[in-house]
Amino acid sequence: MGQVGKEVVYEGIPVSRGIVFGPLHVVARGFSAPEVHPIGNVPREIERFKEALRLTGKQLDGLRSHMESLSGNEEACIFEAHMLVLEDPIVLNGVPKAIRERHQNAEYCFYAVMQNQLESMRRIPDPFLRDRTADIEDVCQRVLRNFAAEENQSPGDEPDHQHILVSYDLSPSDTAQMDRHNVLGFATEQGSTNSHTAILARSLGIPAIVGLQNAVFNLHTLAPCILDGYSGKLIVDPTAETTTHYRELERGRKRERAKLDKLRDADAVTTDGRKITLSANIEFEHELKLVERSGAKGVGLFRTEFFLLEREECPNEEEQAALYSRVAKSVAPNDVIFRTLDAGGDKVPGEPLTEPEPNPFLGWRGIRFSLARKDLFKEQLRAILRAGVGRRIGLMFPLISGLGEVKAAKKLLADSMSELTARGVEFNQEISVGAMIEVPSAAMVAAEIAAEVDFLSIGTNDLIQYTLAVDRVNPRVAYLYRAGHPGVIRLIKAVIEGASQQRIWTGICGEMAGDLIMLPLLVGLGIDELSVGAPLLPLVKQAVRHLNYAECSTLATKCLLACETREIVRLCSAAAQAAYPELIDQGGGAEMDPSSC
Repeated sequence: MGQVGKEVVYEGIPVSRGIVFGPLHVVARGFSAPEVHPIGNVPREIERFKEALRLTGKQLDGLRSHMESLSGNEEACIFEAHMLVLEDPIVLNGVPKAIRERHQNAEYCFYAVMQNQLESMRRIPDPFLRDRTADIEDVCQRVLRNFAAEENQSPGDEPDHQHILVSYDLSPSDTAQMDRHNVLGFATEQGSTNSHTAILARSLGIPAIVGLQNAVFNLHTLAPCILDGYSGKLIVDPTAETTTHYRELERGRKRERAKLDKLRDADAVTTDGRKITLSANIEFEHELKLVERSGAKGVGLFRTEFFLLEREECPNEEEQAALYSRVAKSVAPNDVIFRTLDAGGDKVPGEPLTEPEPNPFLGWRGIRFSLARKDLFKEQLRAILRAGVGRRIGLMFPLISGLGEVKAAKKLLADSMSELTARGVEFNQEISVGAMIEVPSAAMVAAEIAAEVDFLSIGTNDLIQYTLAVDRVNPRVAYLYRAGHPGVIRLIKAVIEGASQQRIWTGICGEMAGDLIMLPLLVGLGIDELSVGAPLLPLVKQAVRHLNYAECSTLATKCLLACETREIVRLCSAAAQAAYPELIDQGGGAEMDPSSC
């Protein structure tokens, strides 16, 4: 596998649809894979290797001395441990041996040897020894940069040309901040269908694959590649026949998307007249162009945490108000709904956590953090209120678990309004207020919460996770994460009924809103609004326009009586296939072979 000139197909899990062509850029766990090329002068490459080690040792010694002068010997010992990596016989003997045997450039041989060493360490049962891999990765990155120093380039930098990124893993922030012009698509060894990285890829329309086994070690930068985000295939060094096949496939996909684009200004109405509002989920201001092109009826979820957490210090009220105003102006005359800060227990604005929480998902996050940090919360509330002047704007509180939190949050909203009035600052006095239903306890008291707000928005990602006690990014239990679980479906119905009792609307802003297999069920349950990633919106609109609400209601009744996930997914799949078979392959949906839960 991975031989230059021979087509090799890697299979992973497709998480974001699309087909892209381009050269690879490979990033290992902690450091980039350098380019590989044959060499003729073996002694020269060995000397380059030794010089890179000498320069690295000099740098580490300087860091050790600097840390010792600042904070004593304990912190300085970290760099002494790093220097020991350079003296390891595996490094000193293994790399020159690889250069002699492989006749490849020194930096690539160093990279290959260290990747083998790191993979061995990651399998060690002792967690203390496993944690040392981070130290080795840090040293490896430094050595590779010192190789590149000869040519005044850093292999750790992103290339300035279009490419397909292959990485051991990507964080959500890595994904969110990708250069969309240069990164055509990405593939990772880690990750799952429901990871935050996968969700962001779908939202941003970046073709992506996860779960590629041992791909990073076998691949090399600049190899020609095709990434198929529909089937989950990464095809390296494709043949002319394969390339021709995928070019035609891509043209077919584009023709289908062009048909959907013609519906941009059409409403999402079922064949028997039931209208569904379709909105977009976004995180960044630059996504507003995607929202406009998609034909969305506003923004149903603007995630504010990326803006609030991207800097060391939280943006002040003026900075926040300026951003929110630009978003509201761009979306007008449609609505935009800002979700207040949904920071996790592992990262909060403006204050580093000295002791990380043992379980951030069940800890100090969402509305809990905001109610504990009232000054920060009110600053954000005032900014949103100011941004709403003359525009249709709303806000919603995340991770509500009961009525008390809603009342407490509304009290602070009222205080914020009073403060703006006292300052003589104009604001939106008719702002729409909603609660996010992501916790089973909130779903069970939805009617009581609905009496205090203007709308309910179901965050299905967390609702499924908390209902089924499944960490959706944990590969060992991710198979248990099922949108079609009977318990989840009944909770969604309870929320819709609770809102209906108070004559307010209910929306869904989680991944389930864009699942074409589950869509007939959501329509039949009586959902009023769906908020999805902008690239998915045309597909969802077309699907809604093929559905019959009366038939969907009958389907919902059957699903609410079902006792197993497989039966619910079977019923939904049959309905979706009957209504819009041509869309299923384009938009995907629930897994067709779910385990019983």
